[in-house]
Amino acid sequence: MLNRKGLLHSCLERLEAEDDEYVFAGRKITDIANLVGNAPFYAYDLTAMTRKYSELKALIPDYIDVHYAIKANPHPDVVAHMATLVDGLDVASAGELKVAINTAIPAREISFAGPGKSIDDLSQAIIAGVTLNVESMLEIERISGLGEQYGKTPRVAVRVNPDFELKTSGMKMSGGPKQFGIDSEIVPEALQRIAHLGLDFQGFHIFSGSQNLRADAISESQQKAVDLAITLSEFAPSPIKTLNIGGGFGIPYFSGEKPLDIEAVAQTLSDLEPKINASLPDVNVVVELGRYLVGEAGIYVCKVVDRKISRGEIFLVTNGGLHHHLAASGNFGQVIRKNYPVFVGNRVKGEGREICSVVGPLCTPLDLLADKMEMARADVDDLIVVMQSGAYGATASPQGFLSHPPPAEIVI
Repeated sequence: MLNRKGLLHSCLERLEAEDDEYVFAGRKITDIANLVGNAPFYAYDLTAMTRKYSELKALIPDYIDVHYAIKANPHPDVVAHMATLVDGLDVASAGELKVAINTAIPAREISFAGPGKSIDDLSQAIIAGVTLNVESMLEIERISGLGEQYGKTPRVAVRVNPDFELKTSGMKMSGGPKQFGIDSEIVPEALQRIAHLGLDFQGFHIFSGSQNLRADAISESQQKAVDLAITLSEFAPSPIKTLNIGGGFGIPYFSGEKPLDIEAVAQTLSDLEPKINASLPDVNVVVELGRYLVGEAGIYVCKVVDRKISRGEIFLVTNGGLHHHLAASGNFGQVIRKNYPVFVGNRVKGEGREICSVVGPLCTPLDLLADKMEMARADVDDLIVVMQSGAYGATASPQGFLSHPPPAEIVI
């Protein structure tokens, strides 16, 4: 369970096992695998998602609403479950919108973000009555024209590209030239146009980055987002109803990483409440989270189909790989490849240990799920488990690459 640097992944310290088998969502991994068959699969634990959400809500102040970003995991059963917990949903495509509007969340609590919304995307959002986060001046004009066409007054919020970023985040989505949102210095012009066209202005969406484990960086970004919203509110055509200050809450994927200190983030949010109440008394403040709520509640499982030694190194060849789990292969946002927490599910401790690499069936050296990790000695038909796989897994991977079968997905 060590990587080649000898550091333990923190989540592997808490593995639950029975008869040396990993227990996930109360079931042995082989029992779950037998239900699925031979296909590699993702499994999602709804109880773990509920627990994560409840722990968060117990710490953050009551004035904060939590929205789930569907892009993290758009599985309909996962979204339906999250909709029973959170206050709203965020979508990034018409496909995700269809999933969202079939939940218990009312349309007014659904927002639609994305820098390249098509006419069809905009049309469906306007008809459904969700809030469109506008990301360009042209998009404002398109929304207005479609609203007239359908006889509706579109609900809009301005996605702002601020002049600051979320420091140390895995993906920076603000600061400098970006395809996301409208640059903060021209937001007043956008607001003037929204007022002139008579659109139903809701507020601001300020999303600075994702996958951050530093509470101080997240807190700084939240403080700056609130200050920016207060400044921009002076140009708004009506009082701000919603302020989405983004998310960025990360989870530990790699050895040596520590979980985010949510208590510190919660304290900053509490400290901001008086300022928000004084300057934006009618606003509903939203924190938008995806990975943080579901990432740790999912696993990816594949089966060893061959065991080979090449010039002294052990390779476990599996029927799964980067086409199913691009992130675990290191090709989704990593600059320097690091190992996800990976282990042999039906031999958690095992009778022997070895350093080996876990690879998939694809004809590319990029198809690597674990690079020289210590784990139990495995053989053909043993199960390889990749933890922290509940977010940006199946739908964030090139499943059509080399035309191998797709993974199964099950919800427990």
